[in-house]
Amino acid sequence: QKGNWKNIFDNNNDIHIEIGMGKGNFITQMAINNPNINYVGIEMYDSVIVTAVKNLAEREEKIHNLKLIRMDATDIEEVFEKEISRIYLNFSDPWPKAKHAKRRLTSKEFLTRYDNIFKSNKVIIQKTDNNDLFEFSMESLIEHGYVLKNVTRDLYNNMIEGNVATEYETKFSQQGIKINRLEAYKD
Repeated sequence: QKGNWKNIFDNNNDIHIEIGMGKGNFITQMAINNPNINYVGIEMYDSVIVTAVKNLAEREEKIHNLKLIRMDATDIEEVFEKEISRIYLNFSDPWPKAKHAKRRLTSKEFLTRYDNIFKSNKVIIQKTDNNDLFEFSMESLIEHGYVLKNVTRDLYNNMIEGNVATEYETKFSQQGIKINRLEAYKD
């Protein structure tokens, strides 16, 4: 569907994607809250996306501005071409070993891929409980030319208006674990 997403959604609305959508609570709520934005949830694990599809099917209302894809994010350039307005990275795998750094969704390898799918201005919003991943992400995003805004290391004591919680975010915050969040912008 590369280059054809406006026809899939049957409109020219902005497209936001969540890479690693888990059970889909975040992306589903975002689609409900913002009916004039199209959303695509990406998940690489079959068992997880099956749960997300079931959860979506059980909803009374049909959500027309949301599509789900089972894929590995390394193939993102095969699916989108200059069509994306925003990327959400929520509680991504931190890949803690240094030898796996290129697998992190904010590595220079992934940021270069994202450059090829963004429509114009680039916006990445990240939430994580992993402090090391957050530090890595901030450094990597700045090195790649992004400007960071609304950076917090304690989301629930610095609440961002309109925040939609993920499954992990709810679980971790109830356990007293602080949630890191940032917005990254690049022209």
